Amino acid sequence: MRESLLAWFEANGRDLPWRRTRDPYAILVSEVMLQQTQVDRVVPRYLAWLERWPTVQDLAAASAADVIREWQGLGYYRRALNLHRAAEQIAGGGWPPDLTELPGVGPYTADAIGRFAFGRDVLPVDTNVARVRARTGETFDARCAAALMDLGATVCLARVPRCGVCPLAADCPSRGRRYEPLRKQGRFEGSFRQRRAATLRLVAASARPATDLDAAAVSALERDGLVRVSAGLVSLPTQSVPRPQT
Repeated sequence: MRESLLAWFEANGRDLPWRRTRDPYAILVSEVMLQQTQVDRVVPRYLAWLERWPTVQDLAAASAADVIREWQGLGYYRRALNLHRAAEQIAGGGWPPDLTELPGVGPYTADAIGRFAFGRDVLPVDTNVARVRARTGETFDARCAAALMDLGATVCLARVPRCGVCPLAADCPSRGRRYEPLRKQGRFEGSFRQRRAATLRLVAASARPATDLDAAAVSALERDGLVRVSAGLVSLPTQSVPRPQT
């Protein structure tokens, strides 16, 4: 199965920009962006991010406010702050041997950076990789990481796998099986997540009186470190606050 998978990947693997580098910073950026955002949305934002902050030192020197503004549209803004904090930590002391010591880096992200940047013999197991392994009954090894991700994302789909074009179908015990619909994330429209995002967009444009904003959203954003509230004004971290008129 491994050789069939790798041969398929050689011919069908996705050409993604973070696969053209071994720079651990660039791969960290891609993995954090991909944590809760689809690949097609991440690609242009990843390229723009690296154009603005091409090195980890560049990102570490940026303000948290600029980082939050640049992240707009990707959602789950805590990822932006964690990425910024991770850059500050790396710029100050280098890459730790245990990558989970970096803010926002859990076991999967650490394994992905370890494999794709540092060449470690570890298989990052995301939902796509776990699905292919469970259905085939094979464990695979680190060499198969990117191939498993692509197979799970494009062929071995969660609900209706495309077994007819799968390179592993001949030996797969799950061939032809259909699966129950997955539980979908709650709708963004009308949700508290939308209220938070709308409030953060307003504050990103300029500091605003707290009385003009959604109080619950401001409280949640403040708890996450995404805004600060001082003297009745809500601003981004390190965002300059206009002095009151006298």
